[in-house]
Amino acid sequence: MPARMGYSSNTIKSYRDTFTIFLRYCKDELKIKPEKIDFLLINRNMIEDFLSWLECQKKYSVSTRNLRLAALHAFFRYIQLELPEYMELCNSILAIKSKKTPVPAMNYLSIEGIKSLLSMPDTNLQSERRDLAVLALMYDTGARVQEIADLQIADIRIKAPATIRLTGKGNKTRIIPLMPQTMSILKKYMVDYGLLDETKGSGPLFFNRKSEKLTRAGLSYILKKYVEKAIIDHKDLLPDKMSAHVLRHSKAMHLLQSGVNLIYIRDFLGHSSVTTTEIYAKSNPEIKRKAIEEVSPKVLPKEKFSIKEKEDLFEWLRTVI
Repeated sequence: MPARMGYSSNTIKSYRDTFTIFLRYCKDELKIKPEKIDFLLINRNMIEDFLSWLECQKKYSVSTRNLRLAALHAFFRYIQLELPEYMELCNSILAIKSKKTPVPAMNYLSIEGIKSLLSMPDTNLQSERRDLAVLALMYDTGARVQEIADLQIADIRIKAPATIRLTGKGNKTRIIPLMPQTMSILKKYMVDYGLLDETKGSGPLFFNRKSEKLTRAGLSYILKKYVEKAIIDHKDLLPDKMSAHVLRHSKAMHLLQSGVNLIYIRDFLGHSSVTTTEIYAKSNPEIKRKAIEEVSPKVLPKEKFSIKEKEDLFEWLRTVI
């Protein structure tokens, strides 16, 4: 997976977890020890029963069930190439379809909502200056939470023009420009923790009290803490439940509303296809309205009377009637 497909460590861990769960299912439910499993025991019904067990017994969501199926599909596609004698088995398992899942509404914050959130950390406290740097960077870069967790000191270019190097899915890297305000916040944090000292060497950009890099759970905790604070005074600007991905959605929406081309937004977010990025255009009613307004004058017939002429005409009709 890492050598041939170039999958990231997180994807590999996800696939690993799928097979760990599958082997436990075989051991506990089917009474088949892991060392006894071979291709002669595996069939389509077995995989379908496993997926049903995930949903009914383990109470997994449909999306998680589909994620486990995707890992199994990837494995049996590999087997097709390496062991063609099992082609029939592989085809039968690859024929198992993912379940359709309802598409939730796109959740994002307005500009005022972002301002409210970023005003919550107390910049007089060193720990909260770090939290402000985390929140500002998450929004300004539109990065995935894991991309922020994996950031190293060496990924930051402080000299103008300031940039940051993000490593996303499939170990693909992209360079993102940093706005001066964000760079100013980040620089203060780096000065606080001595991260500008070249003798310190490389290491995680954000870390906890044990000097270990912040995990996804740690970053989510920071976000949740300030969302709860902001809701007290600005309940109309922030939802009760908000994940780090909402900041990514918010940045994409704000870029789109500013007229940035979808191609640039795709590269900014690290999407492999612009089709994925188009979801932001489809989810924003204001974008749709502007697009319709631009087209409507070309389709609808021109009015014969101006607004002033129509007002005069209505006034004349009132006096006649």
